[in-house]
Amino acid sequence: MRDDTPDEKRRVLLSRTFDEDAELYDRARPGYPPELFEDLAAEAVIGPGSRILEIGAGTGKATRPLAERGCRITAVEPGPGMAAVARRRLAGFGAVEVVTSGFEVWPLPEEPFDAVVAATAFHWIDPAVRVVRAADALRPGGALAVIATQHVAGGTKGFFTEVQECYERFDPATVPGTRLLTAGDVDTTGHAEEVARSGRFGPTAFRRYEWELTYTTAEYLDVLRTYSGHRALPPRSREGLLECVAGLIDGRYGGRITKRYLTESRVARTPSVPR
Repeated sequence: MRDDTPDEKRRVLLSRTFDEDAELYDRARPGYPPELFEDLAAEAVIGPGSRILEIGAGTGKATRPLAERGCRITAVEPGPGMAAVARRRLAGFGAVEVVTSGFEVWPLPEEPFDAVVAATAFHWIDPAVRVVRAADALRPGGALAVIATQHVAGGTKGFFTEVQECYERFDPATVPGTRLLTAGDVDTTGHAEEVARSGRFGPTAFRRYEWELTYTTAEYLDVLRTYSGHRALPPRSREGLLECVAGLIDGRYGGRITKRYLTESRVARTPSVPR
């Protein structure tokens, strides 16, 4: 298995791959657990009339649940293809505006936001500016809500052990013997430390959600085709990898596998009184 979390040398290049097939991304990528948005509402991060800045909105996977809760949203998305799909999916929500721009260069409006939300996108933003710019966009007492999702141990465990051979064969960047972490072993202290170093926010509060999805062979291959690291492989290596994965699912697992996800919300607030 490949780790698709980018280092700085690869970040910009890989971030551009999502826009290559926005329709596939919208169709194949899962959304987020409904209870996550219920908890954000209970914590007064979002709610009817809340003014939200969403960064890296993609095709609107998180934007729609926010809009359904009555939020007023400015969704900033750098990919024109992704932004176009988002506009189509969100056309029925008059309080949603989709802007095609990178967050790093988008001019912040004078009126501050109640919350800045980034769903599976914050790690793609330039780390030199992402926390400070988020703070600059917020009112006193406003919230930075970062949503992160990753694949963890569980689901069809045998498949995710055996599929390692496919990755070691076709992807030279794969570390031999890689195994998925359990949710309990996932360390996310780095985000809290980054936010704390900025000096602009209070402590980060974390909530975790484990959930599973079952995929047919074709559905799972579509998901893999949306991952940046997979898309960046040479075409022959990528197709060889996908054929190997498909053969394993069909031949050993009856054409269906289940994948376990860990989604985490990370919420920090600016001071209630401006400094």
